[in-house]
Order: sequence, then structure tokens, then C-alpha cells
Amino acid sequence: MNSWPQIKLSIMNTPLFRKLNLEAYKPGRSFLNKKKSIIKLSANESALGMSKNAKKAIIKSKNNISKYPDGKFKELTSTISKKYNCKQNQIICGSGSDEIIQMLCQLFLNKGDEVVVPEYSFLMYRIYAKIVGAKVIFSKEKNFKVSNDEIIKKISKRTKIVFIANPNNPTGTYISKNQLLDLRRRLNKKILLVVDDAYFEYMLNKDYRSGLELFKNQNNVFILRTFSKIYGLASLRVGWGYGSKKIIDALYKIKPPFNVNKIAQECAVESLKDKSFIKKSVKHNLDWARKIKKIMNSYSIQTNEIGPNFFLLDFKRCKLNASFVERNLEKSGIILREMNSYGIKNCLRLTIGNVKENILLIKQMKKIFKNV
Repeated sequence: MNSWPQIKLSIMNTPLFRKLNLEAYKPGRSFLNKKKSIIKLSANESALGMSKNAKKAIIKSKNNISKYPDGKFKELTSTISKKYNCKQNQIICGSGSDEIIQMLCQLFLNKGDEVVVPEYSFLMYRIYAKIVGAKVIFSKEKNFKVSNDEIIKKISKRTKIVFIANPNNPTGTYISKNQLLDLRRRLNKKILLVVDDAYFEYMLNKDYRSGLELFKNQNNVFILRTFSKIYGLASLRVGWGYGSKKIIDALYKIKPPFNVNKIAQECAVESLKDKSFIKKSVKHNLDWARKIKKIMNSYSIQTNEIGPNFFLLDFKRCKLNASFVERNLEKSGIILREMNSYGIKNCLRLTIGNVKENILLIKQMKKIFKNV
């Protein structure tokens, strides 16, 4: 007979936590049921993958991963500083630029503060702002393009941050150098303007300038950059930010101690040095963007201007709707990004792929529209 005393187990209540009035980020799909081979054109990833230099860095560093990485990113920030002629002590790195967005919200926002974002924008701006209790105010866009006038209309005494991606994700549109300068001029000096340069490397448009080029020496502008797009390091999670030394020093106090792993840092360093890979990637993007835009327009599918490595496909003038085209592409294993989660109806986002992927996409589009 068991001599142990009988213990009555009671059902414990889950400790109370703060209610979060937000929806979790929903990434584009990476697989399809019953499809072993897929073509993923939904996440704005690099068409050419990563550079050979980055691949070599992975092989070189794989035997030294038992040690903690450099929590101050000395080699990486030094390389960034030299490449972009900016101050090393005004750079911070993160596990993707979205971690830096999170830290900025933690640093600047209190409950009841307001953040202004364009109505169609990267979802993490609003998510991180809401997590810390801030109120997100949406400014209207005109033809999927950010409007300075609409942003200014939404500014109040409680506004602390204005987030803008240029070019914008998911719309693919951009505002010109003069428009971006005008926005900063019209905002209260105490409001932080965060400019997300995630796709700047692809931009060859004459009236475009990156946030870093325009605001390198301004204390009330913070610049975001990423290695997930043209550099092809999306899985390694590494990005960086540039701002006043006061902001950077404060961010270093709240960041996790070893937030960017060693392999990611070394791959990022080697990627920055590989100028030929970037040149090749930009040319590939431009050549295929021209071809794809022409084909989409022939089906009465409207697109943004050529610029970043993706198109917003607008089906409002097309005889077929976005859902029908999406479903039929998926039958061939091709995944595009639906836009309902962004609040955009009858649209899809298409990432420019590699040569094989683009050829298959065009082939399937011709089949879908054959009898239309």
C-alpha cells in the first residue's frame, strides 16, 4: 500500500496579464499543401540569394560558434561606418531591423502616446507601438502613395514618432527627396521621424534619395537598414539603425546583450564588401522588373513604378480578380502575398524572383489569361 500522503491537486488560475488589443504578424506562406516544390514570391527576399563572400563566411565561422558574439558589433559597425561614411558610435545592430523598431518603441513611447504611420505600411510599426500601449494613428495614402499633407493632419500634441518606409512596403511606391525633406521640415522638431531604408539599394530613380543620405546629421531622424533584402541574409536576422549618439547610447542600454549571432555579423561584414554582388542584383532586378511590369500591364493589372524588388499588383481594372489569379498560381506551386492582412482589397504583392522563377511565373500567367 502506498504510504505517501494524498495530495489534492487544485487547478491553478493563469496569472493575469495585460490584454493586448492587436493582431499578431502573419507572414506570407512558405509552403503549400500537397506541393513538394514551390516558388516563393511572397516575402521580398533576394532573387539571387546571398553573395559568395557570405557563404564563405558561414563555412569559416561554423567551427567557432561555441563563443558568445560581440555584443557591440565592433567589426560590423566599423565596416558600415566606412562604407556609408557615417559615425560608428551612432550605429546599433539588431536581430533584423524589426528588433530595432521594437527598441525604439520601448524607448520613446508611453501609454497614451501616439504614433503616425501610413495606412498601408510594414505591420511591425503598429504592432510594436501597440504592445507598449501607444495609440496608432493612420494617415491616408493617395493612389497607394504616402502623403505628407495627410501625415501632418494626423499630428497631435501626443505624437512621438512618425514611421515611414521609403520605398514603402507593401505598396512599392516612394516619395521623392524633396518630399521627404519637406516632411521633416513640417513636423514638430520634437517628433522622431523614422525612415526605413529597407529597399534603398534597388532604387535607381533620379528623384529618390535614401534616408541616410538626407538625414545623416539630424538628431530627430532615425534610419533603419536591413540585410534581409538585397543581401539575402533573411534567415540570419541582422539589421542596423543610425541615429543621434544620445538615442544610440540609450538603445544600447535596453538591447539584449548578444542579440545578433556571430555568423550573422560575419556574413553581414562580407556582404557589405561584395560590391559586384550588389551590382549584379540591382541589374537583375531592373531587367526583370521591366519585363514583368510590361506583362502585368498587358493584362490590365496595374503596378507601382519600377524601383524595389517587388510589385503591388492591383486588379481593379483586370477582368480577373486577385483571388482567382492567386489560387491558379498556387496550383502550379507559385506563392504570392495576399494583401488582405494589410487592408488592401483585390491586390497581390509579387516579389521579383530568379531567372527560372520569373520564367515560370510568366508562363503560368499566360495560361491563366489565355482565354480571357
